[in-house]
Amino acid sequence: MSNFRFTRPDRFPPIIKNLIIINVLVWIAQKFLDSQYQLTDKIGLWPVQSPHFRPYQIATHMFAHSPTMFAHILFNMFVLWMFGRVLENIWGAKRFLFFYLVCGVGAALAHLGVEYFQYKEIIDLASKYDLNGQHDLAAALLDVPVYAVGASGAIMGVMVAFAYLFPNTELYIMFIPVPVKAKWAILGYVAIDLFSGISRVSGDNIAHFAHLGGAVTGFIIVFTWNKTNRKTLY
Repeated sequence: MSNFRFTRPDRFPPIIKNLIIINVLVWIAQKFLDSQYQLTDKIGLWPVQSPHFRPYQIATHMFAHSPTMFAHILFNMFVLWMFGRVLENIWGAKRFLFFYLVCGVGAALAHLGVEYFQYKEIIDLASKYDLNGQHDLAAALLDVPVYAVGASGAIMGVMVAFAYLFPNTELYIMFIPVPVKAKWAILGYVAIDLFSGISRVSGDNIAHFAHLGGAVTGFIIVFTWNKTNRKTLY
């Protein structure tokens, strides 16, 4: 007699569900508490040279989103649900949570590494103002909010893992009338982030290198997990 049992995939597995709930609750708290407690300033990821940087921000930034842009959290949570639920169903809750959090940390470290050099330009300019006696202007420059918030880095890791495990899955992307295989769609997103991060277009406030850090971290983890066990590729 066969012991085969069919298990229906969970459309809303527990880790995905709780991650979305936490992100939404934090976003609501930001909306209502920012004016009084500057919550976003505290939990966003500041450059390491900034007096506002705290080590815990490496974790907290991935549960915060722009309180003024509903589309930011809406898009991130939709993509997390769309790709993440598949991975959680095949990996299980513990392994998926580990993967997600490590991708978020990888995104933070990549962002901090790039910001270290970019923020140095701000510090140098503030020092010039300070030497010229423009102390208030120097202080104001260092207080300009240059922190990063969002789950995008961790979610990029999830997207890369999905594309690695299900490379030929066809996806429908907005404004593209034909389906695109996952491996090409996700590679395209990565390429856009790389180009945008290097070009540093004026007015672009997206943390592209955080996305790339999450993508690279996700690829390394899933590649390592599947290096000796090809049966887990789908």
